[in-house]
Amino acid sequence: MIWTVYLSGEIHTDWREQIQAGAKAAGLPVEFTAPVTNHDASDAAGDVLGKPDVPFWRDHQSSKVNGIRTKTMLEQCDLAVIRFGDKYKQWNAAFDAGYCAALGTPYITLHGDDIVHPLKEVDAAAMAWAQTPEQVVEVLKYVTTAV
Repeated sequence: MIWTVYLSGEIHTDWREQIQAGAKAAGLPVEFTAPVTNHDASDAAGDVLGKPDVPFWRDHQSSKVNGIRTKTMLEQCDLAVIRFGDKYKQWNAAFDAGYCAALGTPYITLHGDDIVHPLKEVDAAAMAWAQTPEQVVEVLKYVTTAV
């Protein structure tokens, strides 16, 4: 079985690349999907439909266009890894975690211990909480190859 792992959340560090490289080095049977991680491109996703004058409607329109990708990939993945960084409040990541929980899709949260309290409900529904990309790779190794 080839596992599809969706990498959701924070876009300002290289955590995705670390997980992908670790999985590749370990020869894991996984393929990765992700949202658009170019912030400007994501913000402008709906601009092709016309750029509204009011910022709320531009965000709303782009969110819906981005949602086509996110919704589809979350529905098709076998597992999601949801990263919460320390700089920004990733409401989109929390939404993705809630969507996974509603779908019954297992997910791993990835964040530091300094934000355990605000993420207590998100972590409660997660199947694992990792603090490093290396820990995520070890969990992936176990769930995809253990006999």
